[in-house]
Order: sequence, then C-alpha cells, then structure tokens
Amino acid sequence: MQAFQLAVPVVALGALLASPSRALPQSERHAVSGDDVAIYNLAGVLRVEAGSGVDVTVEVTRGGRDAGKLRVEAGPLRGRGTLRVVYPDDDIVYGEPDFGGSTTLDVRDDGTFNDHEGRRRFGGGRRVRISAHGRGLEAHADLRVAVPAGKRVAVNLAVGRVFVSNVSGDLRVDVAAANVTADHVKGSLHVDTGSGDVKLSDAEGDVSLDTGSGNVAVTGARGRQLKLDTGSGDVTAERVEVDVLKVDTGSGNVTTSGIKSPDTSIDTGSGNVHLDLLSDIESLYVDTGSGEVTIAVPAQFGAHVDIETGSGGIELRGISIRTTRLQSDHLVGDIGDGKGRVKVSTGSGGVTLQRTGSM
Repeated sequence: MQAFQLAVPVVALGALLASPSRALPQSERHAVSGDDVAIYNLAGVLRVEAGSGVDVTVEVTRGGRDAGKLRVEAGPLRGRGTLRVVYPDDDIVYGEPDFGGSTTLDVRDDGTFNDHEGRRRFGGGRRVRISAHGRGLEAHADLRVAVPAGKRVAVNLAVGRVFVSNVSGDLRVDVAAANVTADHVKGSLHVDTGSGDVKLSDAEGDVSLDTGSGNVAVTGARGRQLKLDTGSGDVTAERVEVDVLKVDTGSGNVTTSGIKSPDTSIDTGSGNVHLDLLSDIESLYVDTGSGEVTIAVPAQFGAHVDIETGSGGIELRGISIRTTRLQSDHLVGDIGDGKGRVKVSTGSGGVTLQRTGSM
C-alpha cells in the first residue's frame, strides 16, 4: 500500500513535465556587440533597462506549448549587431493577457520586420498572423535587454508589452500592437506603435512618441524637442521644459500643464485643447477642427495674438489686450510687449485666454 501511494505523485509529476501545454520556461543569455544594435521578437514582454560592460545583453525566456520550436539567432546583419527570435510558422497564437486580438505583418525569413530600410532593400518577407486564439504555433519569448550607456538600440516587437527604464543612449521602440511604458530615460527616444498607449515619465533629451491608435501621456520631460502624435487618442503632458513642443492628434483631447516651451504647436482634428504655460513664448500655434481651446499664460506674457473661430465665442479672463481687430469670431491685438506670436484657430468651439493658475 505504501509503495502504491508513493507511485501516484511520481506518475503525476512525470505526466506534468511531459505535457506540451505545461512546458517549463526556457531561458538563455546572449551578448550582442556593436554600437548599433537591433532586437526583433514577434510576441512577448520586452523589458529594456540599463546595462554595464561593452555589449548589449539579452536574456530570452521562451514560453508556450511550442516554445522549443523557436530559434534565437544573434550576430551581425546588414551592418549592425542583432538578436532575432525566429518563429517557424505563419500563424502564431499568443494567448497572454497582454494581447486580445489579432495583427498581421510582414516578416522576413531571418526574423526581421518593421525595418523600413530593410523593406526597401530586401523585400517585405512572408505574411504572418498573430492571434489570441485559434490554431497555430503557440509560442512567445519574453526578453530582458540590458543596454550600456551611449548605445544605439532599436527594439522591434509585434504584440505584447514594452517597459523601458533607466536607459541612456539612442533608443527606438517600434511595435505593431502593444502598450509602451518608459521612465528615467536620457538621450534620444523614439516610440512608434500602430496600436497601443504610450506613457513616459522623467525623460531628458529628444523625444518622439507616435501611436496610430492610443493615448499618449508624458510626465516630466526636458530637452530640445518633444513630439507627441496620435491618430486617435488623448494626449496629456505635464512638467515639460523643451525648446520645441509639437502635439498632433487626429481625434482626441490635448491637456497640458506646467509647460515651458518657446516654440509650441498643437493641432487636433477633433478635440478640446487645454494649455497651461509657465513661461513666455516665441511662437504658439493652436488649431482644432472641432473643440474648445483654453490657454493660460503667465503674468509677464507678451505676444501678438491672432484668435479666430468659425463657430464659438472668444473670451479673455484677467488679460489686458490692445486690440487692432475685435469681432465675435476674430480677435487681433497685443499683450504686454507683443514680441511673441500666438495664432489660435478653431473650426467649431470657443476660445478662452486667461492667466496661469485660473484654469
């Protein structure tokens, strides 16, 4: 009886280990040399963080029933160091909580994709479909990328999630359908996602965040330029100190606070704009096809102002302006020294100009 009781858990454990649907994670570490590095993976969680030493190091953890079928290739390709997770199937199933739909993209046989220069020179590759459910290769790879300071790194992910933290260098993040979160970055950061939210905090340097569909949120940015672009989604920004601020959204509200930027441009096809300035400007341009515009300016603000609305009133709160043209839908005049230039236009919606702190 005792022997029989002991044998039961042993058999159950053996069946568990042999079951392909319960495959244990497989991890491996790779070093990618060179000052210009590219990482490619179709599905999984991608973490990019500060590293030490000379090389970019990548820890790969495979998952899914078919994890053993994935192939990891590392080495020089088209003039730069690369790591590529190669999926040997045109139909991939990624049933993790990070992804709930499906996406299709072109993937070359060497595992590269989203490479615009490569697409022109080497073709688009085969068509690959990634789905949350259905038939196909059930496999993914989670990557942890350690980046030494000063490296130029491009990370490419189709679906999943991306986390970036404490990276100093030139970083490009290109995803098809994934949320991207970044904090404490220094240098150059470019994020491009077809679909997904982008969140950034505590950035120093040139930053460009672009999403086809999703919200963009920035908290704490300083440097030469901050560009925020979304086809459909809200944009929020606070504690921003840059030379140039550009915000463009096809459809969505734009809400900013604590802005110090002498050259600011905000353009939305449809959505309200709230802009809270803490310093004087050289050029301010705000355009919305449909939406209310509210701009708060500091006490020592000086600019030549031209405000025009197709449908909606113009309101001044606590601001003295020397007008040269005053109509219900068009106001032209000078505030303070009149040195800066302000142009506000809305197709449908009112415009309010007021002092900072009264929003």
